[in-house]
Amino acid sequence: MDAESSSFKYAVLDFIQTLAVAAAISLFIYWFFIQPHRVDGSSMENTFYHEELILTDKISYRLSQPKRGDVIVFQAPNTTERDYIKRIIGLPGESVLLRDGDIYINGQILQESYTKEQHTTNGEEFLRDDTPYLIPDGYYFALGDNREHSSDSRSFGPVQKEKIVGRVWLRYWPPNRMGLIPSIHFPQFDGS
Repeated sequence: MDAESSSFKYAVLDFIQTLAVAAAISLFIYWFFIQPHRVDGSSMENTFYHEELILTDKISYRLSQPKRGDVIVFQAPNTTERDYIKRIIGLPGESVLLRDGDIYINGQILQESYTKEQHTTNGEEFLRDDTPYLIPDGYYFALGDNREHSSDSRSFGPVQKEKIVGRVWLRYWPPNRMGLIPSIHFPQFDGS
């Protein structure tokens, strides 16, 4: 074997090894740290639009609890084939009530600046108007920002923490809307 063919062989092996290591690192990051998602539908307008690309932080909730206002990705009810994107509005142990198009947490109205203009939040199959619901431990009440076009906790109930993939922290497509997703801070809602 001459030096030239031996050099080519090592270059190919080095390239394959580099690809294998890069693939392993990418899979490790994907499984444990961040996961890309594509927004499907209009349920989160005006915050997120159909076909926008986002990154979901998968480790935050291993270190801390989800907070009201966080935008999360979670396994859709009754299937592992699809994920939903919604916003947490109710925490474990809180009471949620829908009345006259508004949301009440522990008897106090939830002021929301992120929903579509002139929205109303009406009851659905799971949570009906004027019927308080106490969120169990380990569960979160999550709604779409575009309430009139969202299948969310009003329809299928609260989201179990174990079903949460992670918190949406970055939009990377389209480029003109690229950026970190800020947390929304709400006042504490004391028990009623």
